Amino acid sequence: MLSSGVRLVPRKVQLNHSLICTSRSFMDLKTLISSLNDFASLSFAESWDNVGLLVEPSPPHTVSTLFLTNDLTEEVMEEALQKKADLILSYHPPVFRPLKRVTWNTWKERLVIRALENRVGIYSPHTAYDAAPRGVNSWLAKGLGACTSHPIHPSKAPNYPTEGTHRVEFNVNHAQDLDKVISAVKGIKDVSVTSFSARSDDEEQTRISLNCTQEALLQVVVFLSQNKQLYQKTEILSLEKPLLLHTGMGRLCTLDESVSLVTMVERIKRHLKLSHVRLSLGVGRTLESQVRVVALCAGSGSSVLQGTEADLYLTGEMSHHDVLDAASQGINVILCEHSNTERGFLSDLRDMLGAHLENKINIILSETDKDPLHVV
Repeated sequence: MLSSGVRLVPRKVQLNHSLICTSRSFMDLKTLISSLNDFASLSFAESWDNVGLLVEPSPPHTVSTLFLTNDLTEEVMEEALQKKADLILSYHPPVFRPLKRVTWNTWKERLVIRALENRVGIYSPHTAYDAAPRGVNSWLAKGLGACTSHPIHPSKAPNYPTEGTHRVEFNVNHAQDLDKVISAVKGIKDVSVTSFSARSDDEEQTRISLNCTQEALLQVVVFLSQNKQLYQKTEILSLEKPLLLHTGMGRLCTLDESVSLVTMVERIKRHLKLSHVRLSLGVGRTLESQVRVVALCAGSGSSVLQGTEADLYLTGEMSHHDVLDAASQGINVILCEHSNTERGFLSDLRDMLGAHLENKINIILSETDKDPLHVV
């Protein structure tokens, strides 16, 4: 019981929302991987690359926190574990060459062990993100200034526009048994047949056009070779997957307005947040030479840039002799170290994935990931 001299004073209590425990949103791992593949198809990746889900904890596995890094080192792995990551998206695949054993002897094996022990998945997109329309190379091109760009080596669509990989065409005259020929080729597995009227040598004929797989092609040829008249006028076409105009390796960028090389150097340093870059002047060029066309490739760009006509090559690293070859052609070269041309993309990626995944999970950037080389 309170005495009459004591007065209760109402107080406003402000809750600290950071201390309130709420249920964290999450996604099933397989659902998340499917969404990541929808964001940038793994079919864009180079055939030699190792992309996709590289380490998978035993199912079921849910993801509340997605951790982004350019390179997954042991130091970065420790950071990811401290931040309770459920899935690590490592731009470079930490497992590239096949592992013959998983022991504590090498750092890459230890990454796999620690990931599995702590139920953390590892996913790597690598060259799929290089090729993607809103990927690494498109981000790198943003630092050049206003320009138009297109891939140096466009990607091909994952599928053929029609069934099969080859088209076989030949004419059948009315003297031949048309129904028998069509029935025979339709009887071959993985063959689709169309026919239409045609005129050849002033004679009405039927044009047979069929699409088939590589495996079915041999059977088609064997059948047609039994009829000399058919076989001699047979045309065999190899079908190509259509090019994707905004997807592919490297970017060839044409600036809206030419700028001096020294201005371009400063733009690139500002975009990549670097104090220094390496510069090779092309033969006959100076810092005041004008730059209008830039060929770029994030990472190691020699194989992509080679043979491309441009005022400037921009990449992370090139061999000594490839730099000499470019310089001899009057092409300036800017080298920024491999991962410096890639890492800054992760900030944009975080925002794009947040929107793509409808902010269902936490997405965080590594703070310890860095290029291993330093200017001293």
